[in-house]
Amino acid sequence: MTTHSQNAGDPHLAGLPGPVVHDEIVAARAPWRHRMAAGETLRVVDLDGNQAVDFLVYAAADDAERYSAQDTIARQGNIFLRTGSVLLSNEGRAMMTIAATSVDYHDTIGGACSCESNTLRYGHHTKAQHACVDNFLEANLHDGRAKRDIVSNVNFFMNVPVEADGALGIVDGISAPGMTVDLHAEMDVIVVVSNCPQINNPCNGFNPTPVRMIVTA
Repeated sequence: MTTHSQNAGDPHLAGLPGPVVHDEIVAARAPWRHRMAAGETLRVVDLDGNQAVDFLVYAAADDAERYSAQDTIARQGNIFLRTGSVLLSNEGRAMMTIAATSVDYHDTIGGACSCESNTLRYGHHTKAQHACVDNFLEANLHDGRAKRDIVSNVNFFMNVPVEADGALGIVDGISAPGMTVDLHAEMDVIVVVSNCPQINNPCNGFNPTPVRMIVTA
């Protein structure tokens, strides 16, 4: 991972609400963890396009409080996340708000790939392939969390359409190089990311690529 300094001519910094306090490239297939204070904003940049970013968030003050897909979907009455969507915790509290996004929507139901699901979906030869659950486990070790602490996650930039009969699929992403999503922290949080390593379906265009994480005060 590479840390960058602020550059006024950098198009990825345009429109951010405050000074940059953290700026990092997350390599293809890699995990990322960062603590954010209430009021800070995280911009996720899909550098090369068509890259899924699996995302979890935990309350910094209470390890038992974390993102809840169920509460978030129920409160907003929609399975897709758009500008203005609020990520709620299992306590029903606002954790982060999507302040802006340059894609139409983001997924809440596709889940995170694992060695077990890869084997089931794509064959036994995929069992040894790195997966998002591995990344979440690695990033969560810093805070003493384990597999039981991995809950249903958000998939930024991932396209999981739902048909009228309830069928869903993972198809080509709706992102393009340089597209972004901005998340405003409503409380002190710990963000955990898997820059998805999946190569067996189109969520990453069969070619995982780096993403950029920019935090502003």
